[in-house]
This record gives sequence, structure tokens and C-alpha cells, in this order.
Amino acid sequence: MVAQSTLALGLAVGGAYAASGSGVSTRYWDCCKPSCAWPDKAPVSQPVYACDANNNFISNAEATSGCESGGTAYTCANNSPWAISDALSYGFAATSISGGTEDSWCCACYAVTFTTGKAVGKQIVVQSTNTGGDLGSNHFDFLMPGGGLGIFDGCTSQFGGIAGAQYGGISSREECEDMPDALKDGCYWRFDWFMNADNPDLEFEQVQCPDELVERTGCRRDDDGSFPVFVAPDPTWEAPVPTETADEYGQCDSVTWTVAKACPAGFVCEMQTEYWWQCVVGTATTTATSSASAGSGSSTTTSGSTSTTSSSSSDCAAKWGQCGGIGWTGPTLAELAVVKRDLL
Repeated sequence: MVAQSTLALGLAVGGAYAASGSGVSTRYWDCCKPSCAWPDKAPVSQPVYACDANNNFISNAEATSGCESGGTAYTCANNSPWAISDALSYGFAATSISGGTEDSWCCACYAVTFTTGKAVGKQIVVQSTNTGGDLGSNHFDFLMPGGGLGIFDGCTSQFGGIAGAQYGGISSREECEDMPDALKDGCYWRFDWFMNADNPDLEFEQVQCPDELVERTGCRRDDDGSFPVFVAPDPTWEAPVPTETADEYGQCDSVTWTVAKACPAGFVCEMQTEYWWQCVVGTATTTATSSASAGSGSSTTTSGSTSTTSSSSSDCAAKWGQCGGIGWTGPTLAELAVVKRDLL
């Protein structure tokens, strides 16, 4: 799972190691008080801010986590990720970096570049505010509202519950409307900037924390000045261009794919589920981009920003082709002697 040493950059100024390497990712939002919000976790200016149930900073670093009975301290809503440009975002994460402990992770910042998935090539600079016993080596668990509770749940006591599955969270941009108001923007970020990427692989390098991150947590490491200054990438980003063509009625994309497949002439790539986009009969009104890359699972059901006109229900499916199913909007009539039934 780890492609290179996390100490690849060697000894930095003042004896601090700048961690770097390859890693993996997941996502979560459990509302709990961050681990780095407790005192004496690391040599830092102060513990990470925690908030009350109404997202006001609390000054008592010893306040009990909302994940415990009677707890009053939660993750602050401003720990949601946000976009700086098409190519760069800032955010926060729970981390487990090989060769270190919370003493070296808490409030450290990492420049992360995604190497697989819909956001491939994009970067996010995150500050580590948490860790977890369920994290593997070189593991970044990105904080994003609607990303799933994981093993802990502080959202029930803070908000009376939160939308989405325990693991993975919500599955469409529309479901962000069911999130608490303070968390909606961070939820939209997942489907807009992050392209609904599903646990992409990544490369990372420890960097000095941008002031914008420190302003939200109040926490800066004593050795922060020892690490390289982050240089923002070119603000433009382009989705990967398909290089392969799918079969007629074949799969053309998935939230887990890095690059979509083009559809044959007369077909367009249309979402059936976030894991299954299919070439269906239709015409595009604009040039198609990488399907699902502009919000797979979002309110659009067409490839990228392309609008399509699918075949009407009077059109016949190809022999042995799909002609029905949950969410199906393609041909629903079969050729003679081919029986139609719903695909459950």
C-alpha cells in the first residue's frame, strides 16, 4: 500500500522530518471532537478548536467529546473543505503517517495530489486534526460533510442525526440539501470540486501550513517553519479525455474510474447508478466531456456538463440489450420474441 518511505525528504531545518510518500484515502464526518483538540497531543501553539453544538468556538480544551454521553464538544463546521481554484482546495483530515505518531501528525499540513479517480491531478492542502485506530499506513481520512460517520457518531447528539450511510455517506448531490445548513457547502464540495471521487490514491508531502488553515483551527506546530513552503499549482484543471470506446449499451463510466470511455456514434453516456454509467441511444447537444467527471451522482444524469436526448419508450432496444430497470430511461421495447422484464 505504501510505495515509498514517508521520510523521503530527510532531515529538515531544526531536526524536523518532512514526511512524504504515496498513500490512500477515505472520507468521513462524525461530528466528534477532533483528537488534536485535546491538550498535550503535540508541540503546538494550542490545541485545535472544538465547537459547541451551534458551531461556536469553546475555550475549554478538556470539554468532553459529543461522541460521548453528555459531551458538548464537536468538530467545527468550518473544518469543511473549500475550493481555492479548479486545481486546488484546502481542508482537514484524520491521518496516520508511517513512522510517526500524533506527536508528529497533530496540526501538521500536507500537500496531497490525487493520482487516481475523478479528481486525478488535483491538489488539496490539509491540516491533520485527528487520527483513528481504524486508519492504515499513510492513510488520509478526509473530513467532508456527508462522507459517512465511520465508527463514531457525534452527529446524532449535535444535529439529531445526519444523512447518509454509516460508511461512505450520501450518494448524490441532492442529498446535501438534507444536511444541516452549516455543512451544506462542504457537502457540495464533494460533488463539485472533488468530482465525487471514491477513495482515490494519492501522493503527499509535508509543507508549512497556510494561514487560512491555521485561522480555522488556531493550531500551528512549533516546527512548522521547518517545512517547505507550499507553491500553489496553475489554477486551471482539465478532466482526463477518454481514449477508449465502450460497446453499445456497455458501461462507459463509474465513480471509481479515473477516465471514462467514449460512447459509439448515436449513443451518450448516462448515469444509471454512480457506479454504472451506460451508453444509451441519444444525441448530445454539446461536445461530451469525461462522463461522471463533472458531478457523478449529482443532479445531472448526463455525461459531464453535456445534455442529452435519450431514446423514447417507443424505441426498441438492441437484441439482448437492456430494456428496463430501476432508474432506466433508455429503450423499453424489445425485438420480437425477446421478453422484456425489469432488471432488479
